[in-house]
Amino acid sequence: MDIDPSPARDAADIPAARSKRRPTRAEAEAAVRTLLRWAGEDPDREGLRETPARVVRSYEEFFAGYAVDPVALLERTFAETEGYDEIVLLRDIRLESYCEHHMVPIVGRAHVAYLPHRRVVGISKLVRVIEAYARRLQIQEKLTAQIANTINDVLQPRGVAVVIEAAHQCMTTRGVHKPGVAMVTSRMLGAFRDDPTTRREFLSMIRGPLDGNVE
Repeated sequence: MDIDPSPARDAADIPAARSKRRPTRAEAEAAVRTLLRWAGEDPDREGLRETPARVVRSYEEFFAGYAVDPVALLERTFAETEGYDEIVLLRDIRLESYCEHHMVPIVGRAHVAYLPHRRVVGISKLVRVIEAYARRLQIQEKLTAQIANTINDVLQPRGVAVVIEAAHQCMTTRGVHKPGVAMVTSRMLGAFRDDPTTRREFLSMIRGPLDGNVE
């Protein structure tokens, strides 16, 4: 995923902790060593010597979304649409995020649709907006709203719909230990909220089979 080094434009999206001095890589690795010792391990044994460095590198990937401006991703649009004004839908987008309460994975899929108003955006940009917000510590409800609100605010379409279905390892591998449970959240804006027919069409499209082979 492309990383934009500029800070996100919405100050509310930037955690307060990021306004303070960011720990060095050495400090981050020392923190991992502390957790290993707390768990009862010896961070100096052969199998764990490089683990702190690996964990820090993986965190750079897991939480790369903090360095991405989702608004900037959507700013380039296209007007040559031949008057297309029906639903644009991307469905079954694999989603990986991390629970902000336990820092364990949230894994699922997202469905994103909008009704264009004169202009459309490159479909890869919609996926990158999802990634930008997913690659932060999250709760699914907030993630769903952030994706929908950003698309709505920047593209100014006639409607936006976002549905996320995901499994949370904070309840499948700990706590209540209930594997196989999926959480479903949705955010409907504009025509998708106000027009039951449009909403039903969207829901039918994300549930129905694809015609033919799509690779």
